[in-house]
Amino acid sequence: MRFNFDLQATDGRARTGVISTPRGDIRTPAFMPVGTAATVKAMLPGSVRQTGADILLGNTYHLMLRPTAERIERLGGLHKFMDWDRPILTDSGGFQVMSLAALRKLTEEGVSFKSHIDGSRHMLTPERSMEIQRLLGSDIVMCFDECPALPADRAAIEKSMHLSMRWAARSRDAFGDRPGHALFGIQQGGLEEDLRAQSAAALRDIEFDGYAVGGLAVGEGQEAMFGCLDYAPEQLPHDKPRYLMGVGKPDDIVGAVARGIDMMDCVLPSRSGRTGQVFTRRGVVNIKNARHADDPRPLDEQCTCPACRSYSRAYLHHVFRSQEIISSMLLTWHNLHYYQELMSDMRAAISQGTFVEWTAAFATERAQGDIEPV
Repeated sequence: MRFNFDLQATDGRARTGVISTPRGDIRTPAFMPVGTAATVKAMLPGSVRQTGADILLGNTYHLMLRPTAERIERLGGLHKFMDWDRPILTDSGGFQVMSLAALRKLTEEGVSFKSHIDGSRHMLTPERSMEIQRLLGSDIVMCFDECPALPADRAAIEKSMHLSMRWAARSRDAFGDRPGHALFGIQQGGLEEDLRAQSAAALRDIEFDGYAVGGLAVGEGQEAMFGCLDYAPEQLPHDKPRYLMGVGKPDDIVGAVARGIDMMDCVLPSRSGRTGQVFTRRGVVNIKNARHADDPRPLDEQCTCPACRSYSRAYLHHVFRSQEIISSMLLTWHNLHYYQELMSDMRAAISQGTFVEWTAAFATERAQGDIEPV
């Protein structure tokens, strides 16, 4: 079975469909929980699946450093290693090298850097990134790119984009022919429409199984990001999945889907769960606030996750303040459940042709704010 994308319905620029892989279908729009080091923090893989997730994301940079891709390959690949038998997407490692590694040096060949873990020296190139992701056995592989932080001047963005396109061609060559596995290209160009168009044209010439809009959610703000998404997805092939990397907050996700994005990932729901921030239909709840200490009600009366079904706000406030591990477990589960329910609701609205009405109702409900204190 080969990788395939079936676009099933559109409503305006919003799209819904199914990505078929040998390890299972991915319903789009799709949100991918982030399993940085072969785990979604505070969650069992089966629990992540119960939230509705069809696919996880793993981080090439972190896994190449610890426990190493070679060790994971010897132990049967990433799916077996982390007990997740459904699709996995791995990023290329480029963003983490730029943001985490010490003493990095960028050349045409690739990036040499010191590990943030132990100071050991490494070289990451398009070819090495493809090798690592092959050893991991991921179903969707991202080509190696450079992701400059915004704001940056146009000359720097243009130079970086052209380097990323040369690396994209090298990634395509190194990936080779791997039936059942997909390689995605990454569009760059900052907030410059003409550079985005040049990047998209270069990627189309190389030909990929899917395309990512890269270089956003790196400090430019929502207004600028949406401004870019007003044109960037439409520059990419209509019949292939479009992936917005590293996004985001619920209203970021809804806005991205409205502009033609099919896939997203972000650490926000899991990281926020560990810090006591909870996403609900009526906005963000900070469970550490004293107002919840005597509240017998659930976080969200409509939610069916274990945190809402079995526990009160008072209990969740208590275990968070007590730094009990169950706090991270329950709040992360709730947040991931909320995100997957959000995706499911959008898929249904697009299929029914009611996405505009659904979006308005979503914004109205969030604007209400949290329920009144007891």
